[in-house]
Amino acid sequence: MANKRADIIKQDLLDQLERNGTVGEYYLDLVDKYMNLWETDRLLQQDIDKRGVSVKYQNGKEQWGYKKNDSVDQQIKVNQQMLKILDYLDIKPSKQDGDVYDDLEM
Repeated sequence: MANKRADIIKQDLLDQLERNGTVGEYYLDLVDKYMNLWETDRLLQQDIDKRGVSVKYQNGKEQWGYKKNDSVDQQIKVNQQMLKILDYLDIKPSKQDGDVYDDLEM
């Protein structure tokens, strides 16, 4: 996770924990789990961007069809888990003017 955006997000989460008075290794571990899920979300999105929401498959020598890209369902599940971690940590969106990520690459 040597991504500048990921580093900024992780630091923001840690800052919010500190502002909330939430301390302890358990909470730091949850932030790490969140960031692992964040990276998984990015990889799933890359797959969706590359292959689309439907993928072609072969079901026999001359039989082809399309099925849903499993990355779509997996991304939904990952996002739900990410939200659960944020809720458990009582982390809410920061109230700032503008978006700090406007100039950052994904």
